[in-house]
Order: sequence, then structure tokens, then C-alpha cells
Amino acid sequence: MEFFQRAKVVRLRSHHDKYLLADDDQEGVYQDRLGCYNNAKWTVEIVDQVNLIRLKSCYGKYLTASNMPCFFRATGKKVLQTLPTRLNSSLEWEPIRDGNHVRLRTRYGQFLRANGGLPPWRNSITHDIPHRTKTINWVLWEVDLVELRPQQPKQIEGPTPSGVTQCHDSPSHPSHSPSPPRSHSPSPPHSDDDEDDSLAITDLSFSIPNQGGDLEDNSGSPVKEGRIIFYNVGDENGDVYEESEEKFFTFKGSCVDELNEKLKEETGLDDIVVCCRNPFTAKLYPLRLQLPPNNVDLHVVVVPSSFQE
Repeated sequence: MEFFQRAKVVRLRSHHDKYLLADDDQEGVYQDRLGCYNNAKWTVEIVDQVNLIRLKSCYGKYLTASNMPCFFRATGKKVLQTLPTRLNSSLEWEPIRDGNHVRLRTRYGQFLRANGGLPPWRNSITHDIPHRTKTINWVLWEVDLVELRPQQPKQIEGPTPSGVTQCHDSPSHPSHSPSPPRSHSPSPPHSDDDEDDSLAITDLSFSIPNQGGDLEDNSGSPVKEGRIIFYNVGDENGDVYEESEEKFFTFKGSCVDELNEKLKEETGLDDIVVCCRNPFTAKLYPLRLQLPPNNVDLHVVVVPSSFQE
């Protein structure tokens, strides 16, 4: 739960390496491997004084554990997007940490579950209690941080200066009531509008760009805007000429497909594969699933699609 206390927007990746997405019909949810779209982002709302959260989609609706069966004669119930007139317990999820993953439990003991197998089960989302060993990991989710929650600055009261005594009410010494302190660092307003397509930790609505292009949160610590991509161009064997200079650019995307398109523009090549180098064996391997988290800088080698691992 301590992770969600700092998170404002997250993405949830299932055991099948697929992201939880809000369907564009604004009613259903499903899972897909592409998590670079707005409907993969979920805004976190903390339920006051309880170890519970609500997750709101980009359409302004809440992830809801319904009572409707998902499939005929199956125990799993549908998970939907809803916006009830009154917030209720069906919108609330309890995060339970399990190693590097979390399980999201409803108020009634079921878990948010990403289903696999054959259609119509494939890519469906239900809430259920898994009873088979094969499906026990289907309720585990990996959380990707997209946006941090603004932190309220702490007000530090200074000590009373020595030699100064408080005045008491008396006929000869009228009381002087101090004016209420003003807040010098008000929390800046922020919007839930998800049209801002900046992903990962670059999407910091409470941050202010400085002249160096970085962002600063309220604690004053710098947060990079995007990541730096360093790249070389290699041949089909993965060999890079020693005299070739490594080039770089700032990349603000969040998925491999976007990086591929950007590198096509930078290199002028169409049929490419983006590879990373194994730090232990120095061999190249294609970058396929996802980019490293937290906007860390990345060194890649662009090779033709005929490259053999």
C-alpha cells in the first residue's frame, strides 16, 4: 500500500505480460501487450484512513467488481468501468504485496484476475479466487509508476525567540491576537485530464520545467523529462565500426514500438531491429517487450531485420 501512497497514475501489467486496459466502449476492461496508450493509465484514489484504493480510467470511470457472471457456469464475475452516483465498496480494492507484485482484493475476498487460455477467456478480466495451481499467478500484477502524487510541503514552526514573553489580557495590556499564518507554498492545482500523453515519470503535472529541461518536484529533487537514447548502427552481424560516433536524442515515449518509429526517423532506415547489449556476454539481443522503468538512459544498437542472434 505504501507504493500507492506516492502514486497518482499507474499501469498494471498482468502475469501474461499484458496491460490492464479500459475498453473504448467505456464499459468493459481487457488486457493487451501495448501499454503506451491513455486507456492503460489508471488514476489512483486513496480511500481515507483505510488500506483501500480506487482506480479511475481515462474515461473518468472506476474499475468495478460487479456481481454479473462473466461466462456461463463460471465462477468469475465481470470487472467493468462504472461511475455510480454514490461511491460504494464495489469500486474499492485492497493492494496486497506479494514479492515484487501486488494482488488487488475486493471487499468481499475476490482478486482482480487476468485470464489466459483460449477465447473467450483470453484477454478477459474477472474477479475470482483461483483454486488451481495453473491459475494461481493470474491474480498477480506488476505496477508501473506513471505519475507521482504531489507532496505537500511540511510547515516548520520556528522556536520562540528568547527574551520575548507572551502578553496576557489585562486592562493595561490589551490582547493582541496574531493573524493566522499564510500558506507560502500552496499545492498547485492539477487536472485529471489524460489528454497529456507523456508517460512514465515524465508525466508530472505538479512539476515545473527549469532552464535545463529537467523537472523538479516539490521536494526540489530533479526528475528527468524523458530519457536519453544513445544509439549506433550495426550490420546484420551486429558489428559496429569502432570509429563510428554514438549518437543520442531525448525520447519521451514509453513503449518499444514508439522507440522503433523514432529510430527509423533518426537513422533513415525502414527495416530495422532495435537491440541492447548484454552487459555480461556483450552479445546483442532484440528489445521486444518493454523499456526499462523510471526513464533510465538506454544504449541501443540499430541493426537490419536480417540480424541473427
